[in-house]
Amino acid sequence: MHATQVPAPLPPTPIWRCLVIEDDRENARYIAEGLLALGHIPILAHDGAEALRRATNESWDVVVLDRMLPGSVDGLSILHTMRSLGLRTPVLVLSALSALDERVKGLKAGGDDYLTKPFAFSELSARLEALVRRSRSGNDVTTLQLGDLSLDLTRRQAQRGARIVVLKPREFRLLTYLMMHPDQALTRTMLLEAVWDYRFDPQTNLIDVQISRLRSKLHGPDEAAILHTVRGVGYSLSMQPPSALA
Repeated sequence: MHATQVPAPLPPTPIWRCLVIEDDRENARYIAEGLLALGHIPILAHDGAEALRRATNESWDVVVLDRMLPGSVDGLSILHTMRSLGLRTPVLVLSALSALDERVKGLKAGGDDYLTKPFAFSELSARLEALVRRSRSGNDVTTLQLGDLSLDLTRRQAQRGARIVVLKPREFRLLTYLMMHPDQALTRTMLLEAVWDYRFDPQTNLIDVQISRLRSKLHGPDEAAILHTVRGVGYSLSMQPPSALA
């Protein structure tokens, strides 16, 4: 009898911050829900002006860009502006325009890949993975560090000193966002949008409950406080007390 060969598990995919620029809200929600299910952090922008502001003023691992947007700022304009500013963020252009010359226009404008609608999410995610992997090749940041707290984005594991911090998926996403913005006062609205993809305040204590659970895991008996409440603003992850934050 031959021993059964069990394939080795695939390594987990590092988490990304993904800007999804799509005016079709149903389609945008479909993409965001798929990315959230994979453990990533999707942020939605539905109009060209907002998308341009966020694409050029914030840091992203990858951008999904709808070619046709309402208003005076379309997808290719956003792409031209990003590249003219020297931004090398990988961009997947998404469009119902499938003709060869339209695909060429999208790629010549600075797009890294072009996917036509309708599409399967499995193909979208595979293409995004390829873009992120290519952009990180040779310069892949897989660990975030703040004081004695480290977060391994590949293994999805947190550690405080020698102590492993066991996190649930949502807690991991919350801590990732906090560690991507160290020493900053983050509002509840920012956290709701980044971690839960809420474009509105649900008027619940959702954030406070999740922060409390995360804080209980990060703060051991003999460890300094690192997750702080910033009165009247929100929360911050810092080795300094809130009063010392700029």
